[in-house]
Amino acid sequence: MVKDVKVLGPGCKRCQTTADMVKEEAEKLGIAVTVEKVTDYAEIAGYGIAATPGIVIDGKVVHAGGLPKAEDIDKWLA
Repeated sequence: MVKDVKVLGPGCKRCQTTADMVKEEAEKLGIAVTVEKVTDYAEIAGYGIAATPGIVIDGKVVHAGGLPKAEDIDKWLA
C-alpha cells in the first residue's frame, strides 16, 4: 500500500527539507510513499494549517509549523 503524503507550504527551504525527510524516513522503513508539494494557499487553508510546513498523510493532518522530527515521521508513516 502506498501512503499519500502532502507537504503544505509556499515552497520554502523548510518545506523542501520536510519533503526530503519524509522520503528518507519512508525509504528507511521500506514504506512506499507519494510525496506531493502543495503550494496553493487556498488548498493549504482548506486543511486548517496556519503555520507551514504542514504534513498530511492519507488525508489526515499530522504536523504543522517547523521541521518535524525524524522519529515523529516514522510514527506517522507506520
